[in-house]
Amino acid sequence: MTRFRLTVEYDGAPFMGWQRQAHGPSVQQAIEEAIEAITHEKVVLHAAGRTDAGVHALAMTAHVDVARPISAHRLADGTNAKLRPLPVSVLAARPVREDFHARFSCIGRRYLYRIVNRRAPLALDHGRAWRVPVVLHADAMHRAAQQLVGRHDFTTFRSVQCQAESPVKTLDRLTVRRLGDAIEIEAAARSFLHHQVRSMVGCLELVGRGKWSAADLKAALDARDRAALGFNAPPDGLYFVEAVYPDDPAEAAAAPVETAED
Repeated sequence: MTRFRLTVEYDGAPFMGWQRQAHGPSVQQAIEEAIEAITHEKVVLHAAGRTDAGVHALAMTAHVDVARPISAHRLADGTNAKLRPLPVSVLAARPVREDFHARFSCIGRRYLYRIVNRRAPLALDHGRAWRVPVVLHADAMHRAAQQLVGRHDFTTFRSVQCQAESPVKTLDRLTVRRLGDAIEIEAAARSFLHHQVRSMVGCLELVGRGKWSAADLKAALDARDRAALGFNAPPDGLYFVEAVYPDDPAEAAAAPVETAED
């Protein structure tokens, strides 16, 4: 039995999310069925995060155990061939130790949210960004975002369907920057609550258009009440960017594990 670590890119638009489910197609199911087609064995794929319907990934980390002797190169190429024409691609595959777990070994996760701030409709970015037609002040959004950095009770920014045991999370970084018509919001933490990133972005959009102040954002956080939320940003602009592990060169040392829920 060989455990393979996969790096996966996907467009979330055609899927009900990452996780396999009964009421619609999922990324997990698509990849599992592709691997089963080339290995002729039943497999289960585990991922660093469970993205919602319509959410994308630039580099989702997953792992799978395969009994049949197969090279990493053959696994990646064969899986990609079976995935066509679905918008899912295995960017890399490599064998790892049997104690590696894509979810439980992960010590950091990073998301990117893309807003296109213009009046004109989206042509190339349709379904891959949130178009906001009114002018947003990215500097004000960034300053307000710092109210959320650190260890807090994020109940306000948590879906009522969230299954995490505690609403307390430590947000390591939340940055907002403008690049022409685009506004990029980056969030980094060990783990996130279900809908946490989209909820934070929705409130930051209110700050950007001048409807909320930084104090209003802080008050929403302190309320620890979902009713205090502005609104959830749509899934179109959200991307899972990176999963960090202790053996990655960029990471210093391991830390206690929390589960990813967003």
